[in-house]
Amino acid sequence: MLAMLRGLMGDAEERDASGKPKVTLRRALDRGWLELWYQPKVSLRDQHLVGAEGLIRVRHPEIGLVPPFQFLTGASADDMLEMTEKVIIAALADWHECAAAGLPEIKLAVNVPADAFTRLPIIKMIREFKPRADNWPGLILEVTEDQALNDLEMANEVANELHKLSCSLAIDDFGAGYSSLGRLRQLPFSELKIDRAYVTDCHIDKVKARMLETIIEMAHRFGLKTVAEGIETPYEGHKLQGMGCAVGQGYLFAKPMPKEEFFGKIERVTGRRRSDQQKSWFARAPKAKATV
Repeated sequence: MLAMLRGLMGDAEERDASGKPKVTLRRALDRGWLELWYQPKVSLRDQHLVGAEGLIRVRHPEIGLVPPFQFLTGASADDMLEMTEKVIIAALADWHECAAAGLPEIKLAVNVPADAFTRLPIIKMIREFKPRADNWPGLILEVTEDQALNDLEMANEVANELHKLSCSLAIDDFGAGYSSLGRLRQLPFSELKIDRAYVTDCHIDKVKARMLETIIEMAHRFGLKTVAEGIETPYEGHKLQGMGCAVGQGYLFAKPMPKEEFFGKIERVTGRRRSDQQKSWFARAPKAKATV
């Protein structure tokens, strides 16, 4: 009886001062509460959907959606790695849904912490779980600017292996790390995502506009596709398009949404419907196996 009581007490959720459950990443992983939401990426030239970024969310059975900052704060490195593996595998599986809905050319992207490239068998994972279809366009792995600069040799090695699998790396939040634009040529990336701090009010802020022009011009010189994050107004979108920025992402186009809603939007655009609904890969993805 005591053992049973201890087990029940150990399984009880910790609660805050208001009585709401405190949700941790570990508990979300154990209970299968993770969801992968998508935020569309749109061509600024013709407004067509060209990609989407996968963003992690937690849906608690009692309190509903939990903001990422709540369940990610204080998460252990091992739990972050386990989440990263599940996210990569889920995104690889979700492409089949995009293709079935009539948009096989769409490229999905997920965020990956830099240490995952040394502690997780990412290349092996992608090789094992990637779609076998000839028209699969690949997966984009986004790494923040400061993390990428910490180990350029490793980044180059990973990029070469990813290229063989039709995948690529993107610099996320570029500009937040304040690195030299000249270092862009040292980074083995195919896509540069401009931090929203430069995007907000860029149509009226002349300093931001000049910075954006420099970043976009430099990115083009090195053969990088540019993506502007955090676009919220048509004025910002028009300004960035005029500067030559290729892709936009932000509330102007769509907020992050559950994947079923995202696939539904694709269906309404293409007029095609998916016949089968896949079981969530979060429930069956293998537990992360660190290599160090």
